[in-house]
Amino acid sequence: MKTALRLLSVLILVFILPSLVSAGLWATQERPARWSEAKWGSAGILPRAAQSPEAAIYVYSAMTGGMKGALASHAWIVTKEKGGEYKRYDKVGWGSSPIRRNHRAPDAYWYSNPPRLVTSVHGAEAEALIPKVEAAIESYPHGEAGGYRIYPGPNSNTFVAHVLRSVPELDAVLPADAVGRDYLPHGAFYALDEDGRDLHLSLGGLAGLSVGARSGFEVNFLGLVAGVDVAPLALKLPGFGTMAWE
Repeated sequence: MKTALRLLSVLILVFILPSLVSAGLWATQERPARWSEAKWGSAGILPRAAQSPEAAIYVYSAMTGGMKGALASHAWIVTKEKGGEYKRYDKVGWGSSPIRRNHRAPDAYWYSNPPRLVTSVHGAEAEALIPKVEAAIESYPHGEAGGYRIYPGPNSNTFVAHVLRSVPELDAVLPADAVGRDYLPHGAFYALDEDGRDLHLSLGGLAGLSVGARSGFEVNFLGLVAGVDVAPLALKLPGFGTMAWE
């Protein structure tokens, strides 16, 4: 009985309480009432392709709309060949397109929320990695039309997490608020990143853990993530994301 009460106390303190606080803070801020009232245009972060001819890869994430935005974000991938144009890739739940390509500006707002840079690679390194990124996009096992479930996955974050695991040279994991990133392809129980440096265990995206050089130590409970990073040292809490200790 004591063990069960302690476990319940930990769940409340680590997962439930931060989520409620985040939801309360989110509710006090002015937000667009419907998607048609939200900003979806460029946030002006990226230079025009013609002004930046080098090859590049970007992974972005932005909080989503409604009350979901207190806890959940949406991620996407942008590539640009040397001398070429930006190509944006998203997996979304509406429409008949499998993986959406260029349906928004590469650095667009998402439900009026500004994009946050997860990682970027430039120059010769990006040139070498773009084929691997595009192969990972092509190999995403839920990329077909209809291969989307908002919770617990596979969703937009499941897609981007698959690419990051497949191309570990990007050296990144999605933020803790990327609900659905811990759903493993085909509902698998475990996945090991291509370079073997991060291990992920998951019970259908509803519970699990990740441990490794990029993930640090993370526990997933009902899509909410708590954990610690070691390099640099940081705490991860639902609704608040990664908070560095300086």
